[in-house]
Amino acid sequence: MFRRPVLQVLHQFVRHESEIASSLVLERSLNRVQLLGRVGQDPVLRQAEGKNPVTIFSLATNEMWRSGENEEYQMGDISQKTTWHRISVFRPGLRDVAYQYVKKGSRIYVEGKVDYGEYMDKNNVRRQATTIIADNIIFLSDQTKEKA
Repeated sequence: MFRRPVLQVLHQFVRHESEIASSLVLERSLNRVQLLGRVGQDPVLRQAEGKNPVTIFSLATNEMWRSGENEEYQMGDISQKTTWHRISVFRPGLRDVAYQYVKKGSRIYVEGKVDYGEYMDKNNVRRQATTIIADNIIFLSDQTKEKA
């Protein structure tokens, strides 16, 4: 049922080596990230001179698994790993909404792409940074609701 559409989509992204060599058609690629987690800090709005403003915040994702000899009977210790992601929002409308409504502890879904870059720290040392450039944010819950 789904076989034909999947093959059509994959054909757009995958080209045979001889096709690439014989034609000048550019190969397509995909840089896509989907994250579901909790916000670790309130967003910060930054603007460097001569550059577009950006909203930046951190997002934590958790991976959980059971370890032990009897995994099929749900015995063993539960282990967890938290990964922190730096989220940058450049799109004007989304940037402003993220700055205003994203709050520490909120559960959100982020779609975007991975970006690798370098910067100079305060000690003039070159550092590498991995950032998720957000294209879409979906608000799932707000941890900051007041309790009655």
